[in-house]
Amino acid sequence: MRSSMRRILLLACATALAVAFTVSLQRPTSAAADATAPPVPVAVQAEARHKLVPVGPGVGTQNYVCLPLGDGVKFTLFTPQATLFSDGKQEQVTTHYFSPNPAQDNAIRATWQHSRDTSTVWAEVQDNHSSTDPAFVAPGAIPWLLLTVVGFKDGPTGGDLLSGTKFIQRLNTSGGVAPATGCSSPTDVGNKAFVPYTADYFIYKKAA
Repeated sequence: MRSSMRRILLLACATALAVAFTVSLQRPTSAAADATAPPVPVAVQAEARHKLVPVGPGVGTQNYVCLPLGDGVKFTLFTPQATLFSDGKQEQVTTHYFSPNPAQDNAIRATWQHSRDTSTVWAEVQDNHSSTDPAFVAPGAIPWLLLTVVGFKDGPTGGDLLSGTKFIQRLNTSGGVAPATGCSSPTDVGNKAFVPYTADYFIYKKAA
């Protein structure tokens, strides 16, 4: 069963990469280029004494695969596949996906890689740092998150545009929730769903 699930995940990841290169989504407008983050629930507030560095709006898909879970089956997120843009110049600045974090024995973590210097950070959502508060999160949208950086790597020529990042917020989300259909019986195992979403991303570095 474990080897079968691994093959399903590998196939799903390969399909996700193909989708990323063949599907083009409209770049969203966003407040992520502003110097200040919007009001957020307490659960996703970054720690004080950190400098906000806006990244930009992101657009892509949340990618799910139907897997066995307990006595049933459930759509499970195996990777996001998103591009983050610079609002001002409308240029790609960062790519977001899941990948192995070398600082945690290659545990799979959320990953951001800068498009210019390929500096990379890995982050995870720690306990109680996710919010679906309806006062902030739109109906049918994936949660707002505060992710803590748990690994980083400079680019091959010493690029460090993302190095030093301590926290990443995912805010102003739209879409991305797993489908309600397509994963209800064992015969659905292996089904994939690529759900469009948008979000604003903000990174925080240690203040001087």
